[in-house]
Amino acid sequence: MSVVVIGLNHRTMPLELFERLTIDAARLPKALHELTTRDDVSEAVVLSTCNRTEVYAVAEKFHGAYQDIRSFLAETAFLAPEDFIDHLYVHYDREAIRHLFTVTAGLDSAVLGETEILGQVRAAWELAKDEKAAGPVLNLLFRHAIETGKRARTDTAIGRGTASVSYAAVEMASERLGSLDGKRVLVLGAGDMGEGMAVALASAGVSEVLVANRTWDRAVDLASRVDGRAVRLSDLPRALADVDVLLTSTGATSMMVEHADLSPIMAARAGHPLLVVDIAVPRDVDPSVADLPGVTLLDMHDLRRFAQAGLAERRREVHAVERIVVDEVDRFVEVSSARSAAPLVAALHARAETVRQAEMDRFQKRLEGLDPRQQAAVEALTRGILAKVLHEPTVKLKDLAGTPRGDRLAEALRTVYDLDD
Repeated sequence: MSVVVIGLNHRTMPLELFERLTIDAARLPKALHELTTRDDVSEAVVLSTCNRTEVYAVAEKFHGAYQDIRSFLAETAFLAPEDFIDHLYVHYDREAIRHLFTVTAGLDSAVLGETEILGQVRAAWELAKDEKAAGPVLNLLFRHAIETGKRARTDTAIGRGTASVSYAAVEMASERLGSLDGKRVLVLGAGDMGEGMAVALASAGVSEVLVANRTWDRAVDLASRVDGRAVRLSDLPRALADVDVLLTSTGATSMMVEHADLSPIMAARAGHPLLVVDIAVPRDVDPSVADLPGVTLLDMHDLRRFAQAGLAERRREVHAVERIVVDEVDRFVEVSSARSAAPLVAALHARAETVRQAEMDRFQKRLEGLDPRQQAAVEALTRGILAKVLHEPTVKLKDLAGTPRGDRLAEALRTVYDLDD
């Protein structure tokens, strides 16, 4: 049994293909069920964000699980495996643990040190727990991953400055226009990314923030928190006619703004330019709107390039965070190995105690002549001998747990003492 991660991210494949392999939040419960009912996957967590789609799994057989997960991705995206297989990365056991800890620490993000990934990892894990897809192995792993991500941001300056995709999107818009002072901005989407952009805009000097969302109540709630105004999706064309900037990041699986929708709006704006920043994956805005006069369209490709600038301070923290990741991987392996040995150790001690107690019962009549103090001394003596005899195999089991030698020792003890742990 192994822990594996199979996935793809913003660096391994083109956006046009990657957006087809993202998994909508509404589909995640069904996806988790599909994964854990396959032959060689016993636990699973799916992490699907604007930067990555990854499946973390407990594999009963590595090659079988790889085939299961590859087939799952192909079926989810309606693609043939050969269309994306060259873009997949695969890690297992210690490397899978290191990869997850690196992700939660913010070292594998488009924006180095971003804070949003920590919440995204937690949400993916909590959903897997709710759907009974995550069990003891992945629960222990993800709990430790969250601790690692928190430690990276507490003990280093990796998260200092612009350390989120949503804040970077606002800064990119501000840089492109010179400033957002006095601008009217429409935020399309009231999820985590939309909320992050709206909050960032509240301190960017804009004259008004408008919020549109498929769920009206969420639009109203977010708009009220940033002193903005909620807009119904049916009123989106009217709002687009008046704003200077559109920032969008919804969870929609189809385009929210089509070329045909925006063309008459731009014609009515009489040359007034519109900056569109689309950080949704899949994209919310038809890429062809960039051809419309007056429209400037920026997407995740542009955001990644923008995020490379001004990172000198956070880059200096990378080595410190990498040391934390290595330290936490070592600590996790030690803890999980000890836990994996615990049932066998308990079974060994229980079997030995059964033998000791049976011998004490067999000699009970011979011991009846002893006074209570002497009987207690015999009890303590036999327990002490047992503890000394079991000490060395117990230490060896814990020290070697998770290694080939430890597996051989564990199997030998199970066979010799007929243990069922």
